[in-house]
Amino acid sequence: MRVAPPSSPDVSARMSRQTNVDTSAERAVRQLLHASGYRYRIHYPVPGMCRRKIDIAFTGVKLAVLIDGCFWHGCPDHATSPKANAEWWRQKLDRNIERDQETNAQLVAEGWTVLRFWEHESPGAVMRQVAAAVDREKADRRKRRR
Repeated sequence: MRVAPPSSPDVSARMSRQTNVDTSAERAVRQLLHASGYRYRIHYPVPGMCRRKIDIAFTGVKLAVLIDGCFWHGCPDHATSPKANAEWWRQKLDRNIERDQETNAQLVAEGWTVLRFWEHESPGAVMRQVAAAVDREKADRRKRRR
C-alpha cells in the first residue's frame, strides 16, 4: 500500500524536520549502556533490507534494539490520530506499524533477537533489560562452544 503525499507543502516541510535517528530516548539508553561497559553499533543496517536500520545493534550476539516513537509507531498508550487529513495519516501510521513487523520478521529470519521499546519507557529500565539480554546471549554462546 502506497501512501499519497501530504496535501500541504507546510506539512511536508514539517515532517522532513522530524528527528528519526538519535532521538533523546535512544541517546539516553545508549549513554547508560556505554557507561556500563557495553559496546554496540548504532544505525546498523537490517540484513537483507534496504533503508532499514537497527537503532542499537549488538552484532556479536545478534541482538537488535529498536526504540519506537509513540506517535509514529502506534503506541497503545500514547498514540494520537491527527484530525486534519485523517485518512492519509491513518494509512501512513498503519504502514509504519506494518514496516516494523516486516523488520522484526526479517531480523528473526536472520537469527537476530529483537527487543522493541517505546520512547516513553524509562531509559534505566530499558538499559537493564538490554544488558540482561546481551549477557544472556553471551552466556548461551559460551555454552554452545563447550
